Amino acid sequence: MKISVKVKASSSREKVEKIDDSKYAVWVKAKPTDGKANEAVAKALAGHFDIAKSRVSLIKGRTSKQKIFEIDA
Repeated sequence: MKISVKVKASSSREKVEKIDDSKYAVWVKAKPTDGKANEAVAKALAGHFDIAKSRVSLIKGRTSKQKIFEIDA
């Protein structure tokens, strides 16, 4: 399943919030440098869906706040 994610990096908290069936907002503490925020978002999504991090893939938006992730459930 593909989901649209709005990322809020450098946050004081880590949280995943479902907006609707395919849209999520994710807050992560990691800074958006060297892909650290993308890794943190993948880890947060894996925890939210209770799956392994290897089953979460960034499809689009490597340098954008709006990203598309694929979840292999």
